[in-house]
Parts: sequence; structure tokens; C-alpha cells
Amino acid sequence: MAKTKSVFVCQSCGNESPKWEGKCYACGEWNTFVEETKITGKTRNSRPGTVLAERTRPVPVSKVSVEEQPRMSTGNEELNRVLGGGLVPGAMILIGGEPGIGKSTLVLQTALNLPDVKVLYVSGEESPQQIKRRADRISSSSADNCHVVSEVSVEHVLKYIENEQPDVLVIDSVQTLETERIESAPGSVSQIRECTATLLRVCKEKHIPVFLIGHITKEGSLAGPKVLEHMVDVVLQFEGDRHHMYRILRSIKNRFGSTNEIGIFEMLGSGLREVSNPSELLLATQQKQMSGVAISAALEGVRPFLIEVQALASTAAYQNPQRSVTGFDLRRLNMLLAVLEKRAGFKLAQKDVFLNIAGGLKVNDPAIDLAVITAVLSSNMDMTISPDICMTGEVGLSGEIRPVTRLDQRIGEAAKLGFKSIIIPSYVKGVELNKFDIQIIKANKIEEAFKFLFA
Repeated sequence: MAKTKSVFVCQSCGNESPKWEGKCYACGEWNTFVEETKITGKTRNSRPGTVLAERTRPVPVSKVSVEEQPRMSTGNEELNRVLGGGLVPGAMILIGGEPGIGKSTLVLQTALNLPDVKVLYVSGEESPQQIKRRADRISSSSADNCHVVSEVSVEHVLKYIENEQPDVLVIDSVQTLETERIESAPGSVSQIRECTATLLRVCKEKHIPVFLIGHITKEGSLAGPKVLEHMVDVVLQFEGDRHHMYRILRSIKNRFGSTNEIGIFEMLGSGLREVSNPSELLLATQQKQMSGVAISAALEGVRPFLIEVQALASTAAYQNPQRSVTGFDLRRLNMLLAVLEKRAGFKLAQKDVFLNIAGGLKVNDPAIDLAVITAVLSSNMDMTISPDICMTGEVGLSGEIRPVTRLDQRIGEAAKLGFKSIIIPSYVKGVELNKFDIQIIKANKIEEAFKFLFA
């Protein structure tokens, strides 16, 4: 017979405790325990003797039939690239991002671009009228294939799935769902875990792809238990600055494809526009040459593109010099400034240094180190760098320029955009440099790159 008891569950990691505690000993967070009701003992769904009869028997792995799962195109090339070629039947896709970044717009725009596919859009945050206004803004078609409903009960959602028989299901958002089997508030660990497990079981049986929109915490991680990311098949992170127009869709987990692919979008008044060639948009058009600007051949995942690195070095107005960055690691900038002062002899200890990656992007590729130090040096000496020159290379602590990955793709991207010269590390292995229509300058030390740029 089923029994109920009260337990305290950490809303950060899902750890359970029989009593309230101020600090969770599992994750170390404070004031995260909330009292919830838990059902123990046998329930009506756990009838012995029927579970194994309803499932297939174990078979040897050599006799398991492997069939290629047909993928469904989303009508969005950038999203197809990140997913690995399209939607897999029965796949559960979790999309997370900051508030107002465009998660609902991306999913609704994808749903409207599937004219021959029946989509059930379940929203727990917006009314059908609000969804209709957004649909009219981002799409000019009638979109009779997309059926919208405002609902937060999982039991009612299952009835809609049974009645409508959709081909694709959208849940906006998973933190708003609740089930009658759990006596806790929507968004709690128990509710998220139980609701996701229920939808996962039904959609796997019916082979329905599911888009789950998830909230994130103030630390930037997906809200809810960590087991949520283990349950779903694909975890996508929608990144970007709300004050800039560019958005990056990054794959964190993908059971059906690579996690190295990214999709780039541009936020417009009419929705998200796919950016097929991000290099042309990330390079700002300049009326005249300016000091403190360098172009770097960066790599996000397996996708190369050129970005503009901007730096400003000026005499410190106060006693302690400032170090400010946007889109780059501050600790790495301090390291590069120390290399400039120790290995190259440039005195920057009493200078304010400001660094900005144009376009509002956050770049973690170490290959832009060479562009960072050249942009800082260009601003410090007030000498311009030719706009026909780009560079790529990681800078070591001894001032050497270290090799980078996928060098051939970086050189090819620079040649495609019309650059005349590119500075690369001197150590090159497995790359045919003669096939590129661009001047290639090899540099072993940062002094050699400076000599070519500022001689």
C-alpha cells in the first residue's frame, strides 16, 4: 500500500534530507531545502508480473537490428547543423538560455517553418493570443500546422497528445509543468524530474520529437536537477548579449551528432535570421584605418570565422591601472600583458588596457592571443595595422607563437574573404600551404610578428 511522507529536497542538486538543513552537504548551497511530499511503498503502477511481460526480452547484441533513423529537417540550416542533420524521431531536445535571449522565438519560428508537420505548442508562460502576435511578427504564412494551447498540467498535455497526434511537441517551459502525483510547487526538483520522465516515456513510445525550453540560474547553468540533462538526448545553449544582435546556438550534449558545431543567428524585428557567413558580419566596415584593431582567424567548434579584436591602451588616470575586457578572459589578458612586458620589453604596468571582441561574442579560442597582443601594442604605439592582414596563433609564456588546430580552415577562411596576408605559427604539420591564394608569414616569436606588422 502506498504511503506518503515529508522530505526536504535541495532545489539545486536534488539531494534529499529527512529534516531541514541550512546548507546542503552535497552541493554546498545555502537555503535551498524545500519540504515536499514523497510517495513510498507499492503503487498501482507497480504490479509485479506485468512489467516484464510488456517489454521485450533481452537479446544478444549481435542480433540487434540497426536501422538508420530518418531525420526530419527543421527548415533552419543553422539548427540542422547543430542537431547533426535534423530531428530524430523520439528525441528530446532541451534548449536553455537567459531570459529574453530568444529561446521561444527560435522554437516558434522553427515550428512555423514545418508546413507539412503537425506541431503541438504547449505554453505555460504565454496565452495563445500572445503566441499569435509573435507568430504574425516572425512569419507571413498562415501556419495552420501549428496548434497552440496554454497548459501546465502534464496529465492534460498527455490527453492533447493522444487527441491531436502531433508529429512534433514543444514545451515552453519545462519549469512551469506540474503533475498531480507530486505535491510540490511547479519548478521544484521533484516536479521537473517527474514531468520530464513522463513526457520522455510517452514520446519515446510514439516517436515524437520534443523541444523543451528550460530556464537557467543566475550562475548560468540550467535550472532544475542535474539528472534533467542526463535524461534528455540533446542539450543546446542559446548564448548572446541582449544588447547585441548576434546569437550563438551551442551544443553541450548530443547523442545523435557532434557537440563541436554551432549555429549563429541575427536577432531582427521579424525574428531570427540565419547567418551563413558570420565573418562578413563580425568584421566592422571602417572608413579609415584606426590603431588598436587586429583581425584574428578564430574557431568555434569546427566552424572558422574572422573576428575583430579592439584594444585601447592609455595612461592610467588613477594610481591602480584598469584592466577591462568584453568577450575575452580577463586572466588571460593579464598573462598576455605580462608576456609583452617581460619578453618584448613594452612597459604597460602603468597603462589602462581595455579589450573588446566586436559583435558581442565571447571567444575562448587561444588562437586569438596573437591578435590581442598586437591590438594592444598597436594602440599603445598609436600605429595602425593594415586591414589586409589577419593572424592566428597561441602565445606562450616565453613569447613563442604556438601552433593551433585546424590551421588549413583558418587560412582558407581568410583567403575567401580577400585578405592578402596571414601570420601563422612557424611550426606547420600536415597542411599544404601552396594551395592557398594568400601570402603566409610564419613567425616563431612575437618579435617576428611585430617586425612584419610595424616595420
